[in-house]
Amino acid sequence: MSVELNERRQKLLAGGGKDRVARQHEAGKMTARERVAKLLDEGSFVEVGAFTAAKESASSVITGYGVIDERPVYVYAQDFTVKGGAMGAAAAAKIVRLMELAQKTGAPVIAMCDSAGADLAQGVEALNAYASIMKETASISGVVPQISLILGPCAGGAAFVPALTDVTIVADKVGQMFVTGPQVVSARTGKNLTAKDLGGGKKLSESGAASICVDTEEEAFAMARKVLSFLPSNNQEDAPLAMSDDLNRMLDIDTYHDAHDAIVRIADFNDYVELSKDFAPNMITALARVGGRCVGIVANNPASYDGVLCASACKKAARFIRLCDCFNLPVITLVNTAGQNTVTPENNAAAISSAAQLIFAYAEAVVPKVSILCGDAIGAAYSAMGSKANGADIVFAWPTAFVAPINAEAAVRILNKQEIKDGADISELVEAYKEANGAVATCEAGVADDVIEPAATRQMIAAALEMLLGKREVLLPRKHGNLPL
Repeated sequence: MSVELNERRQKLLAGGGKDRVARQHEAGKMTARERVAKLLDEGSFVEVGAFTAAKESASSVITGYGVIDERPVYVYAQDFTVKGGAMGAAAAAKIVRLMELAQKTGAPVIAMCDSAGADLAQGVEALNAYASIMKETASISGVVPQISLILGPCAGGAAFVPALTDVTIVADKVGQMFVTGPQVVSARTGKNLTAKDLGGGKKLSESGAASICVDTEEEAFAMARKVLSFLPSNNQEDAPLAMSDDLNRMLDIDTYHDAHDAIVRIADFNDYVELSKDFAPNMITALARVGGRCVGIVANNPASYDGVLCASACKKAARFIRLCDCFNLPVITLVNTAGQNTVTPENNAAAISSAAQLIFAYAEAVVPKVSILCGDAIGAAYSAMGSKANGADIVFAWPTAFVAPINAEAAVRILNKQEIKDGADISELVEAYKEANGAVATCEAGVADDVIEPAATRQMIAAALEMLLGKREVLLPRKHGNLPL
């Protein structure tokens, strides 16, 4: 290698130079190259397009490939030490090429975002650069998993790209994501807002813009590796099998108030990753394993607003179900909901459209679908939550299951109005109504396939998944369905 070429390479490796690297460290952030090294298996990174930059400087983005747990992945990391990680035509071309390689080879893409936004000096070319990345991100959506790590500012158009990916992980201590900067928003609202106030990790997590919020960059890397372990490399493969704990392990549970108590018992080794935990907590969406196989779990959570289906909960579940369907993950649904939330003139339209999205997602998904009626399933919420009529392959009911158009007391007051006037005991009427619409009744009506003991839930799910391994569905020819957005 010539001395000149070696000097040029060393200049590229130095990024924005010692002073800017020092400022990056002072801000509590790693450099782009340090991040790549932390994320990937040691010594596995191979850079692609190192010299694709203006001759006088390093590139504002580093692109390449490596391995995570010996599985190939593509990565790109924005370098804030070079023009604040500004996006221009050359940087975009590197990212787009990386995504094209990912599509050809069937390997996941992980983005590490740390950018002040578009390269203002390039004007419309910078806007076009963002558009090219957005288009390519959409093109490979559902082909290979895409994970975004928010490790610094992610402003303007830069915020839209992570929103297009499958999973977004934000490191709260250093990451923010917003469309308009805090100075502009503060001026418009009259409130003194910081970047963290506007788009910090907690805010992003609570609003649903981030799938997972952690404190530090190191935790973000560890979480990205863990999420990836639940996903296949592409849509033509299954997720990696792992060692399973005892399939005959009985669950020490009869009923639950918090759905996490059921999920942690069902999952192999009591281990799972919850997505969008702080957004619509009345619905839980989690990646887990049952019998060594990766699955997606969707569960109403009675501990939060009685597990009702609000607009946010429906959107959250629908998005997650589509992720599972993209990447061949069976969907396990735990149903325990008081129904839809109270509708007002203000939220009526959102309640309708969001419930339609959830129904559509379940109906369209072709992966194995196993539903457990664990408690109440009231009204249209029953239909929306993975019901047999809407495509569930297997439905089990716990003895505590109750499926009805409205809650038992309300139904009794309508159906037994005269008996109540004549002095009948309401509590007895309610119990009779519950039994008439309970677990056994659901099986008699063909709504459920069997009544099972809660303790055997893990066994029954594993057996159902084994049986459904060969599931095939012949779909009508079409471009795609028209999701009611």
